[in-house]
Amino acid sequence: MNKKKLVILLVAAVAGGGYAAKTFLMPKPAAAKPKIAGTIYVLPKGFTLNLADGRYATMTVALILAPGQTDGVGAAGVTTDPAGIGPLPEEPAIRAIITNLVTNQTSQTLLSASGRASLQQQILSQIKSTTDIKVTGVLFTDLAVQ
Repeated sequence: MNKKKLVILLVAAVAGGGYAAKTFLMPKPAAAKPKIAGTIYVLPKGFTLNLADGRYATMTVALILAPGQTDGVGAAGVTTDPAGIGPLPEEPAIRAIITNLVTNQTSQTLLSASGRASLQQQILSQIKSTTDIKVTGVLFTDLAVQ
């Protein structure tokens, strides 16, 4: 019987040692860093715009707001007014920037990935230089060209 007790004691010690090593010696996994820092704010009203080549585009645009930048929604949770303009301060100015930049484009620009990326960068740059909204990115969430 002493051999059985010794084996059980040895198994318990090995299991306990393994648990202790895993708990105390193994590094803790790092907290996952978010892939998008900040808040995504979708402009509540879409765009229907004439393009430079006679075609038109309908699109929905979202902004990646920098961490700490509020989307303007108050405690009441009001998100839009009757005209479809959201609570983001300076949203009419942002809509004007998007309208002016997109209407100067051709349908081919909007249909190509590189053209869209360039246009998103132009919009972002214009928003940063002419408004006080802290934006880190522009997304075209829906886009159709006809």
